[in-house]
Amino acid sequence: MVFSKLFRRAAAPAPRIADGRIVYAIGDIHGRLDCLEDLLARIGADPERGDRRVTLVFLGDLIDRGPDSRGVVERVMALCAASEDVHCLCGNHEELLLEAAAGSRQALGIFNRAGGRETVLSYGVDDATYEREDLKGVQRLILDHVPAAHLDFLRTLPDRIVIDDYVLVHAGIRPGVALDDQKSSDLRWIRAPFLDHHGRHERFVVHGHTVTEEPDVRSNRIGIDTGAYRTGRLTALVLAGDSHRFLTTACPEGSGASVD
Repeated sequence: MVFSKLFRRAAAPAPRIADGRIVYAIGDIHGRLDCLEDLLARIGADPERGDRRVTLVFLGDLIDRGPDSRGVVERVMALCAASEDVHCLCGNHEELLLEAAAGSRQALGIFNRAGGRETVLSYGVDDATYEREDLKGVQRLILDHVPAAHLDFLRTLPDRIVIDDYVLVHAGIRPGVALDDQKSSDLRWIRAPFLDHHGRHERFVVHGHTVTEEPDVRSNRIGIDTGAYRTGRLTALVLAGDSHRFLTTACPEGSGASVD
């Protein structure tokens, strides 16, 4: 019994955020500006902020599915411009929009099924016009109606951010691969190899991308995509010291494409 205790692997220490700092990681918004404004108000009123340095991290997928992708992009752009402590990551939906704008037929096809229509409509295109267009026409609508400044902003978005013991990404990481060697395609799109992995990673992972009814808390990761475009529940993970908690909206339910 004594020997078995000696050789038992020690439990991993809880990941920590440095003293004097509080981090709010915000899950997939998908065009729900109403949910975003609600959540930002909750963050602003959070009594735990105190005089800590506040960091906001948007985990990507600002756009598609919901009714106001343009409004979300503009709000996040303004927040990022106003503070070096506001960060936004690139999600797979931002990637699809950028590749569709560049004329990729594969991306345009997926874009149509994944809620891209709602994004284009939010930029002032009417439904009848959108429905008349073929894939090449959709590309033209994107280039004609999405401001170049918005596309340029999305092109600058990083795939990950490291804060103390945490790495924040959109989708996840490939197990067994060093963070510096991770591929953008995995950081934006990965599912099963990451979600099914139960061992330690180089850092504790915070991610969105995969919808769960409630935040998905595991020993090596926390997922916070609670399907805001459909459920009205947009979630922020709050990290301070060695603790975590959640802030979640209760906006009206919505609808939208279900392709991830």
